[in-house]
Amino acid sequence: MGFTIGSSRTMRDIRTGTRRRGRSSECTAVAEYTGLWGWDVVPGARAAAGACSCGRTDCAAPGAHPLDFAPTIRAGATLDEATDTWAGFPGAAVMLPVGRGFDVIEVAEAAGRRALVRLERMGLPLGPVAATPDGRAHFFVSPGSAAELPRLLYRMGWDDASLDLHGLGRGTFLTAPPSDRAGLGPVRWLRAPALDSATNPPQARLLLGTLAYVAHRSRV
Repeated sequence: MGFTIGSSRTMRDIRTGTRRRGRSSECTAVAEYTGLWGWDVVPGARAAAGACSCGRTDCAAPGAHPLDFAPTIRAGATLDEATDTWAGFPGAAVMLPVGRGFDVIEVAEAAGRRALVRLERMGLPLGPVAATPDGRAHFFVSPGSAAELPRLLYRMGWDDASLDLHGLGRGTFLTAPPSDRAGLGPVRWLRAPALDSATNPPQARLLLGTLAYVAHRSRV
C-alpha cells in the first residue's frame, strides 16, 4: 500500500501525539490514520443534548454521520496536509469509511471482549478492534468480508437470524478514537492498530467461528 508520512520527525510527532502548531488530538489521530495505517478519514458530525452539529432538526443519526460538505482526507496524507484540511472543520468527529481498507464484524462489546481473549490465546491473526459507547465491538477484517458473511455463517452452521453478529461494509462510516459518537462518549480501542494488522487485516473466516460461538453463548 503506497502511503507516506513525510519525515522521520513527522513519524515521531504522530506516534507520540506531539502537538505542533496547536494540533488537536483529533488532528493527530487523523494524521496517524491516513499516514501510518493507510485509511481514508472524513470529518463527522457531533451531538450535544440530542442535537446534531449538521444543523438538521430531523437528523436520523445525530453525531454519528459524516458531514455532507466535508472532503475525504485520503490515505497517504501527511501530517501537515491532514492539519490543513482538518482546520476547516474544528470540532469534527474522526470517521473512517468502511469497505476501502477494511470491513468490520460487529458484535456486542461484552461478547467481543470475551472473543478477543479467546482469539489471542489461539494465536490467530487479529486486526484493530474498537468499542463504541453504546456497547458494540468492531473487529476490523479484510475488505469485502461483509458481503461474504451470510455465506460463511451458513457454511459454519451459524445462520441464525437472531445471532447478534453483523457485517459492516462499503457505505458505512465508523466513528474512530478519540472522537465522541452520538453524544454518548468516546470510542476506544480494545486492540489498537499496528502496522501489520492495520494495512493487512485478517480474513473474516479466521475469526468468524469464535465470534459466532461467543455471540451465541452470550445470549444463553
